[in-house]
Amino acid sequence: MNKALPLAALLIALGLIIFLYLRLNKMEEALKQSERRFSDCELVNFQLQNQLVAATRGPVPDSLKVRD
Repeated sequence: MNKALPLAALLIALGLIIFLYLRLNKMEEALKQSERRFSDCELVNFQLQNQLVAATRGPVPDSLKVRD
């Protein structure tokens, strides 16, 4: 009985460590996915803003066009 209590405590601690490690991995993956989605949304937003500016201002004058 003397050895059973510390062994049970160690097993519970090990189980908790494994559980928290798995949760942390899931959260890291969810964070990476949300960062990808956010960057995609930023890109789409930038493209839509450019389209809106082009539609409201009309064509770009020759003096402002990028030349090679």
